[in-house]
Amino acid sequence: MLRKAGILMPITSLPSPYGIGTMGEAAREFVRFLHKAGQSYWQILPICPTSYGDSPYQSFSSYAGNPYMIDLDELSEAGLLEKDEYKNIDWGSNPEKADYGLLYNRRFGVLRKAAKTAEEKYQTELTEFRKENHKWLSDYALFMAIKDEQNGVSWLEWPEILRKRDNKALAVEREKLKDEIKFWECVQFLFFTQWKKLKAYANENGIKIIGDIPIYVSSDSADVWANPEQFQLDDNLMPISVAGCPPDGFSADGQLWGNPLFNWKVMKEQDYNWWVDRIAYQTQIYDMLRIDHFRGFDAYYSIPYGDKTARNGEWKEGPGIDLFNVIKEKLGELPIIAEDLGFLTDSVRKLLKDTGFPGMKVLEFAFDSRDTESGYLPHLYPKNCVVYAGTHDNETILGWFDTISEEDAEYAKKYMRLSEAEGYHWGMMRTAWASVADTAIMQMQDILGLGKNARMNTPSTLSDKNWSWRCLPGVYNDTLADVLHQEMKLYGRI
Repeated sequence: MLRKAGILMPITSLPSPYGIGTMGEAAREFVRFLHKAGQSYWQILPICPTSYGDSPYQSFSSYAGNPYMIDLDELSEAGLLEKDEYKNIDWGSNPEKADYGLLYNRRFGVLRKAAKTAEEKYQTELTEFRKENHKWLSDYALFMAIKDEQNGVSWLEWPEILRKRDNKALAVEREKLKDEIKFWECVQFLFFTQWKKLKAYANENGIKIIGDIPIYVSSDSADVWANPEQFQLDDNLMPISVAGCPPDGFSADGQLWGNPLFNWKVMKEQDYNWWVDRIAYQTQIYDMLRIDHFRGFDAYYSIPYGDKTARNGEWKEGPGIDLFNVIKEKLGELPIIAEDLGFLTDSVRKLLKDTGFPGMKVLEFAFDSRDTESGYLPHLYPKNCVVYAGTHDNETILGWFDTISEEDAEYAKKYMRLSEAEGYHWGMMRTAWASVADTAIMQMQDILGLGKNARMNTPSTLSDKNWSWRCLPGVYNDTLADVLHQEMKLYGRI
């Protein structure tokens, strides 16, 4: 494998005058920047719709696209909107932060106008889109239409005949809500029309897009509502156990994620078709795929539903290599990155080795002065891995140095020969680029030398700071691209 590099930049973090990053000209400008900077990859976060908490890892659908990412100027250029229908709206006063509450209240009104025109202008294309994506689109659009009808509450609180998908009741809903269903389908048509255009532009400029899929899906999602047999639910469709992480040195209570766990017995009996379909779909829309929480395929942490902490959870056996053998048999070799971070056992390491997928190395995990043989230290890397300074769940490099102990900071500075005059972020990124890792991905915040206020997410917290960071216009410019290009050339990553 050739040595490559890339940048992690969420689409929502791109500059935009309309409250959040979108798939329009700013995205194409970023692609051009990546090309000039000698990069090979643009890594993004999940592009699915966000729900409560605004996390792209908790979505109403693992197949659908996020309506907020639809570019309004492109809709105008396509004749679906008049500029005064969106340019005079207040999309927020802070260009460095997305206001999701404001977006929720204002974006859909604009999209309804665009969808109404699109239904008339793109009848043939919409019919084809609905046909091609019927397997997930029909359930998703019905789910969203009913959710709106039920004032946004979780499907677990819907009337029983709707929760349990009574055929007659759903037929009534489909007829009653047909206009709403068409709207949600049309929004997905608009999203994926722009997505395909952006991905093609990236590929034409030599940039491959690394997508990201969470291992679990949200409890309040069309995925669970339409496929309850795939999950550990009781006869009343309530979760039996939910996902999370056990207590550790960072959290005495562990992490309670709350996602429903998979019924691996049923999935195996059905030849893992649910997973095969999901992976097949994701590898169609991305060039490469990062699977979050890979260790959960070896063993998963099961917490009794209703518990307030993760203390009472227990480890249970996952599908292991059997799942990936089936996926490989049905889909062939796939360009997958395994997020193998956290507490790793010998069996997790064996699973990673057996799949052949590259794992992840994070420099911010390497410099515990009490552990000088950390597997995250660059001199211990295998070539078949992807190195990061930090990911979306970590501090920026400069923020990290503000939070670690003096001993750890001195260890990091000594190991990486860091210079305060140059900026610790440049020295740390250079350490990653110089490593033997086949691929090196840096956060855009670190490329820009930003501090803790630019952190993308703090796990296990609910805050309006999470998922809201946005990049200012003009910061990814030719001067910065030239500097990066020289670094890529120096370390053989072009």
